[in-house]
Amino acid sequence: MTAGPPGTLRIHLGAAPGVGKTYAMLCEAHRRRERGTDVVAGVVETHGRDRTAALLDGLELLPRRHTPVGDELDVAAVLARRPEVVLVDELAHTNAPGSAHPKRWQDVRDILDAGIDVLSTVNVQHLESLGDVVERITGVRQRETVPDGFVRRAEQVELVDLTPEALRRRLAHGNVYPAERIDAALANYFRVGNLIALRELALLWVADEVDVALRRHRRDQHITETWETRERVVVALTGGHESEAVLRRAARIATRAGGADLLAVHVLRGDGLAGPPVAAVHALRTLADDLGATFHTVVGDSGAAGVTAALLEFARGANATQLVLGTSRRSRLARLFDPGIGARVVRDSGSIDVHMVTHAAAGSALRLPSLRSEVPGRRHLAGWAVALLAPPVATLLGVALTRVVGLSTDVVLFFLATVAAALVGGLGPALVAALFGGLLLNFFLTPPLYSLRVGAPENVVTLVAMLLVAVLVALVVDRAARRGEQAARARAEATLLASFARTVLTRSDPLPRLLEKVREAFGLRSVGLLERDGTRWSRVAGAGPPGCARPEDADVDVAVEPGLHLVGDGRSLPARDRRLLETVGGQALLALRGEKAADEARRAQRRAEAHETRGALLSAVGHDLRSPLTSIKAAVGSLRDPALRLPDADRAELLETVEESVDRLTGLVGNLLDSSRLAAGAVEPLREAVGYDEVVARALHGLPGAQRAGLELAEDLPDVVADVGLLERVVANLVDNALRHGRGAPVTLRASAHGGRAELRVTDRGPGLTPAQREHLFAPFQRLGDRRTGGIGLGLSVARGLTEVMGGSLSAEDTPGGGLTTVISLPVAVPAVPGPGGARP
Repeated sequence: MTAGPPGTLRIHLGAAPGVGKTYAMLCEAHRRRERGTDVVAGVVETHGRDRTAALLDGLELLPRRHTPVGDELDVAAVLARRPEVVLVDELAHTNAPGSAHPKRWQDVRDILDAGIDVLSTVNVQHLESLGDVVERITGVRQRETVPDGFVRRAEQVELVDLTPEALRRRLAHGNVYPAERIDAALANYFRVGNLIALRELALLWVADEVDVALRRHRRDQHITETWETRERVVVALTGGHESEAVLRRAARIATRAGGADLLAVHVLRGDGLAGPPVAAVHALRTLADDLGATFHTVVGDSGAAGVTAALLEFARGANATQLVLGTSRRSRLARLFDPGIGARVVRDSGSIDVHMVTHAAAGSALRLPSLRSEVPGRRHLAGWAVALLAPPVATLLGVALTRVVGLSTDVVLFFLATVAAALVGGLGPALVAALFGGLLLNFFLTPPLYSLRVGAPENVVTLVAMLLVAVLVALVVDRAARRGEQAARARAEATLLASFARTVLTRSDPLPRLLEKVREAFGLRSVGLLERDGTRWSRVAGAGPPGCARPEDADVDVAVEPGLHLVGDGRSLPARDRRLLETVGGQALLALRGEKAADEARRAQRRAEAHETRGALLSAVGHDLRSPLTSIKAAVGSLRDPALRLPDADRAELLETVEESVDRLTGLVGNLLDSSRLAAGAVEPLREAVGYDEVVARALHGLPGAQRAGLELAEDLPDVVADVGLLERVVANLVDNALRHGRGAPVTLRASAHGGRAELRVTDRGPGLTPAQREHLFAPFQRLGDRRTGGIGLGLSVARGLTEVMGGSLSAEDTPGGGLTTVISLPVAVPAVPGPGGARP
């Protein structure tokens, strides 16, 4: 059977109590009922308001679920009735203890999942995301909240609005609160300023919800043209020096547009080989936050066309109405060949208004090809060799083949020499090969021979063509070499960053290992993270010897975030390595936050364990201390009563009761003290060689029921290393536990040695334990359901702690045939080796 579609949710949202949310919900219920819809009221809180209560007439009221603290929504009754629509007031309400869910909105979620429509109400101060804002406005922390995501799930969110003055009049007339609460409400929560701020919060939240719905509709309908429903300003940032000025200008444009949304976007080239420094982008992101803008990064194809397309696609996706760009930094001469991104954006922007912001660097960059060769050094030397040798070789071939080939073939040979020099060595060797070859061609092969005079105009064309070919081929080679070098560097950086990321994600101690890798990768003497606390700097983590104590004293200083710097000593780094180190700083910040979160989680776990232990201690001690004290008080009271004449036998029995109760108290307090000492690590054992037989005999002496305990020890059993007093207490605890839970059957103690350890097994024939119970056997305050015996469940926990302090272990296993066996395992004492002459050293 497949589940039907979920029900729809409609929420009436108000800025404050008393604006009429419940009244509006009931009016909507009556409208639906008049149209023939099956509507019932699950929970409607009228708060004693007569006009609201009157609207319940004619609606079916479902019975509520009664609890000791009040009546709650009966979800089972709603699901059994299965109406088309159910009214559930106060969505953020906290349910009574024992309910299926802690919050009413979770009950509503179950009703919606059953396919039933819900009408509900909520105030803006109960929205989870606005809790801190509302507290700052009103001074009141809202304890009942509902997640924004659940409210946004509603198919309709209707704002129930009322001006602050009208709401205060309603309050003063007694239409909201009873008379005794009116003055306090008007003077505190319902002040005019508070109501105005809450009203604006509600309006803005609903406006954002409408904007989300609009974007969803445009996406679903594939609408790309701009709808000017709301002013949005997108500013494009290059990361250059002019970006801050452009961003500030865009902020002023957004302010003058009535406080329009401002979106800052940085377009990355798709090849990933060029871009502004990471520090510059981080500074722009910080400035955008200060100006109230959101910062976005998108990736476009390489080239002006790709960047333009990515920028306009983002602006149209954000439904932007205005686009702000800085004017081009390219010179007028360069713009003759390529109009640039700004001109392309203006041409393709469509209905988006484009603002071109001038700046100091506009039009000042005359970009000429670099004459510096980018090919590797050895290859560059080989290019010079080709440039000097290839033209003479072409000349020799031309002279030798003068009778076979013509001048055109000679020109081709010199072109090949020029191209070879360009391919091997780049621009410099290519120019030399072209000039040298042109001179040789003109002197040896072009009439008039053996003269540098140019006899025909076509020879000038040939020489110029050779120079152009040399330049063009060399530029292509240099660009390919530069891109290859950039790609290799990018691959190396990506591999290094991936290694750093694996360290952060997979290591249990990521920060020290990450800093050690950074130190090794960049060849630094030491690397550290410095954190500022007020005016002082402290080193929170580091690798290598202790380095500088302040960022200004470091050879390398990268600001990870305000108050946190990644520093290094040993050498200064080039700019490209510093950019990579800035990225690593973000990973170090992630690792530091992870360590802090882990520390906080451990502290929270310790607090939870301490709280649990404290609760168990109070629960156990509360009974087990009172019980013997009560027995002592009753017995002593009877003994001291002068009017009560007791026979000697009764007096002896009362004294025995007092003695037994004191023994119980002594054991209880002793176990508590031992447990505390073990937790604090304050138990220092005095280890020596001791035999199990000696310890068992002392432990059984005076133990109640010890006559039921039998001892079976091997004759060649070696001594163990232990503290005699502590081991005696452990054995006594285990035997006492076995006697009390052994159903009167004998208890057997057996010992044996194996593999350098000697084990003492205390075996009983009691009911035994399940595997789940054995896991908790040695936990503090555990008595595994046995409430008839004395003690607070610390005996076995203390026994294990004492055994581990002595270097041993204590475990439990099933007894064959039924029962429980506890096993003490301790290291065997190594006998001393006799020295010379039989003396022991």
